Amino acid sequence: MAKPLELPLFELEDLNIDAPSDFTIGEPLRVFDLFAGAGGLSQGFLQAGFTVVGASDIDPDASATYALNFQTAQAICGDIRSPEIREKILEASKGVDVVVGGPPCQAFSQVRNHSRIIDDPRNSLYREFVKAVAEIKPAAFLMENVPGMAQMGVLQQVREDLELDGAYRVMARVVDATDFGVPQTRERLVFVGLRDDLKVPFPTLTGKEATAYLTLSRRGKGKYVIEGRRDEAKAASLLGALADADDLSLVSTEQAISDLRILHAGRRQDEIDVADLGEAESAYQRLMRKELGEVLTNVSVPRINPDTVTRLQGIPAGGNHRDLSEELTARYISGQKWGPSTGSGRLARAHFYAYRRLHPGMWAWTLNTKADSAYHYSSTRALSVREFARLQSFPDHFTFTTNPMGGKLPGRIDGGPAHSRYRQVGNAVPPLLAEALARRVRALVWKARNEA
Repeated sequence: MAKPLELPLFELEDLNIDAPSDFTIGEPLRVFDLFAGAGGLSQGFLQAGFTVVGASDIDPDASATYALNFQTAQAICGDIRSPEIREKILEASKGVDVVVGGPPCQAFSQVRNHSRIIDDPRNSLYREFVKAVAEIKPAAFLMENVPGMAQMGVLQQVREDLELDGAYRVMARVVDATDFGVPQTRERLVFVGLRDDLKVPFPTLTGKEATAYLTLSRRGKGKYVIEGRRDEAKAASLLGALADADDLSLVSTEQAISDLRILHAGRRQDEIDVADLGEAESAYQRLMRKELGEVLTNVSVPRINPDTVTRLQGIPAGGNHRDLSEELTARYISGQKWGPSTGSGRLARAHFYAYRRLHPGMWAWTLNTKADSAYHYSSTRALSVREFARLQSFPDHFTFTTNPMGGKLPGRIDGGPAHSRYRQVGNAVPPLLAEALARRVRALVWKARNEA
């Protein structure tokens, strides 16, 4: 089979689509989200003009967040491997145009002797995604996963599984959220499948390529500089875009969260009047506030240990544990004993990742699911869930919550409500990245149908 023609992601004129730039074309396409979590993919597809029909996830807390934010969609909570849940999913997704999802995959790195990954019991959720696509038969699908899969020797197997014996043509690309206006570097491996009867070419999923040309360099202890590399002219252009608060193509940490500087460590209230924040200070903040009412949620901030405060005062913006003086690497500084002792009297390697401060002029590194994965660039505190959400490009009207039922619930991950909210944000696909992908999928499906 000839290799399909590749087209740049945003150059729609190459598709010969006589459609307005906002993609308002006929009836909205319908999407169903498998393994949806809090709904990052759904939010992006909604922003791209899709109708979100429903979603499924096993986590009752993430499902509660999804139901709160997508009130016209059907949120199905439960294990997709359960016949009852599977029946609900197939009924709710009947006739949708696009299926999306990010199924967990545990066994890719152990593939040997040409064994089929889809047959490995540890990949049962991945198998369920493939089966769902086969049964729903959407015009297109999008599956995202960790970029490491591309280096595990299984990429071709995954493509073959998703092709469903020729029913779909499948492409795979690694994309970085930074390159699509998200103030955070987060690589994802994206598979886009088009039903074989849709005779349209695949897109090339590319963006600004900023991570290839800009870097935060350490110039000795306590000295960090944003600088270009490789192509001087290209880097200079990107540096200009990053520094421009009115440019949405590249967004720095400060441009994302500077209006939330009034938050403080130990803040218990989880809401704040928007009027108390003042005016938005960047185009990105205006975008995030676009549909916000009078109250902003998810603004409580964790308490902070005195030793952590002391260490953060010794770390500059953009810095980490390497900037600590010898005395600040002691396990206990103030004499207050907290957490497990290392036995050596010094910080352990595991602690090093907890002492990192964001740089205001640069995008954030990849956030994980813990509140201490990033500290504020100027305040001695961790970030609120809202600041996590901003760095993930969730709009401010999107509220993270948990299931009100306490205790152990099927599918609930231990850690409590506060940790669940951080985990939901940290595990999500950035909506602005999802929106960019969704707009291309929408254009391709529309073109195919109007040329049929």
